Amino acid sequence: MTKIQIGSKLVYQVRQPTIFLLKIAAASTQHQVLSDESLTFDPQIDVEQCQVGLEGNRLHRLVVQPCQLSIAYQATAELTPEIERPRDVGESEAAQMPPEVLTYMNPSRYCESDLLARFAFEEFGQLDPGFGRVQAICDWVNRHLEYSPGSTTATTTASDVLLQRTGVCRDYAHLAITLCRGIGIPARYVSGYAVDLQPPDYHGFMEAFLDGHWYLFDPTRLASTLGLVRIGVGRDAADVAFSTLTGTAAMLEKNVWATSLGSQLPSSQDPAVSTA
Repeated sequence: MTKIQIGSKLVYQVRQPTIFLLKIAAASTQHQVLSDESLTFDPQIDVEQCQVGLEGNRLHRLVVQPCQLSIAYQATAELTPEIERPRDVGESEAAQMPPEVLTYMNPSRYCESDLLARFAFEEFGQLDPGFGRVQAICDWVNRHLEYSPGSTTATTTASDVLLQRTGVCRDYAHLAITLCRGIGIPARYVSGYAVDLQPPDYHGFMEAFLDGHWYLFDPTRLASTLGLVRIGVGRDAADVAFSTLTGTAAMLEKNVWATSLGSQLPSSQDPAVSTA
């Protein structure tokens, strides 16, 4: 069991009436239990909590009049992950996958697996099926990309990243997801908090569906998979953006943190970890 204290603070200058859709609150699953959770706004504003998307991601919707808006979220997440030896985790046959998993085999806005399928099969199609093959994809992405903040934009796709060989966490995840889907492995994007992430920010990582479970992978290798707290999951980052605005508002401040309350987490990415 691992306890992780998470939180974030966002400050916006709202210049005209604006609708905010926020996905900053951590998810609750059988392996991730929240306590001491709070979400506050200054000035105080009526907020609606919703569940959206295929996986029922938490979303907070609010309408804000012109002001300087401060948003503060914090919680303690207790993680009790399922941990397996990587060599014991195989791949799932498409004919036996739950119907809700099948959508994560398809191309999406940022993950054009149809365009990169040939490349994926040439590079990874002959590897032994299982956890190790997904890890090989993540290792390839980590070796061939340079982590460079500001090198990509909100429109950058996995194909773009493969060509330019630079990106940030979402780009690493998008490319790894795309290559997994290209060889027939369901994969999805996960947004969340990561213990001691540098530079501090919301983190983007991924899950692959193997042997009937969703297993975590972080192609950036910036955080241990045992220190990842999920916010939401989707086909790609478009489904789980931390803030979507309709109106006019400028972000003045963003602070994000995640700290382990127990012993130091191992840096190894080797264990097969599931918290879905």
